[in-house]
Amino acid sequence: MAKVKYYYNNKTLKYQRIKETPFKKLIKTLVFIISTFVSGALLLLILSFFFESPKEKWIKKDLELTISQYEILNNDIKEISIVLNEMKKRDENIYRLIFEADPIDQTIRSAGIGGSQKYKYLKKLSNSEKIINITRKKDLLARKLYIQSKSYDELIELAKNKSAMLSSIPSIQPLDNKDLSRIASGWGKRKHPIHGIWKFHYGMDFSAPEGTRINATGDGKVITVKSRRTGYGNYIIIDHGYGYETLYAHMEKFNVKKGQRVKRGQQIGTVGNTGTSVASHLHYEVRKNGKKVDPKFYYYNDLNIEEYERLVEISESKQKSLD
Repeated sequence: MAKVKYYYNNKTLKYQRIKETPFKKLIKTLVFIISTFVSGALLLLILSFFFESPKEKWIKKDLELTISQYEILNNDIKEISIVLNEMKKRDENIYRLIFEADPIDQTIRSAGIGGSQKYKYLKKLSNSEKIINITRKKDLLARKLYIQSKSYDELIELAKNKSAMLSSIPSIQPLDNKDLSRIASGWGKRKHPIHGIWKFHYGMDFSAPEGTRINATGDGKVITVKSRRTGYGNYIIIDHGYGYETLYAHMEKFNVKKGQRVKRGQQIGTVGNTGTSVASHLHYEVRKNGKKVDPKFYYYNDLNIEEYERLVEISESKQKSLD
């Protein structure tokens, strides 16, 4: 109940009740309402500063859970990446060496997965930086896994054809040379027997009488049978597959035809002295992926360790080629 107020009237010499006008009552009411609202707002502000609302508590808990899950996922991706890198090392340093296969180009393995626009739709999300980061890592990991799976598909096919591959890779000397006495010149710079200048000799020369048997050093297909007055003279090229080719030059006779398939150890012709040559001999070359390589690395089916070391010593000591 509102308190009644009075005042003393000097004219009537009596106390009279104070009556408020409607306007004053309105002003008082408005002041009260505004004061109450301001006080309440200040109280809520103070409470919100020191105490969390149920919604804020839920949001904070949800954020903590999200960050925790992000860290777990990030660690899982790191662990999977470590395993994947180990698989890649084994692929390149063990499996592909066994199967004589070239490693996957590093530019393919490290290729990107799209620009920043790919993740534009994620920028509107809360914690977008973390979400974009983990999504990018996931996409990169998925790409690496795909490339590695394709690599293993290739290795599986190579394993199926391992027997054929081992039979095809050049691995014996092209003529009977168990005592190694027929090695006339090896790979490297040699003095040309006709021109008298130093040139790089891309192969190995085997001295032998004309008519000596020449054998294919691996299974394959004869792709070239030619006769020339200069250069290689009469020569044969065999495609062994898997990137390997062998060349046999300065021959006397051919025992095979172009397109014919041959086996390792099969006679393909005889030693001669044709083309640019100063003595009866066989010039032998090995090519890998179109590039000439040192033949001495491809006699492992013929020689033991001691014989191989002697072959290297003999081939490197010869300073003059026969062609």
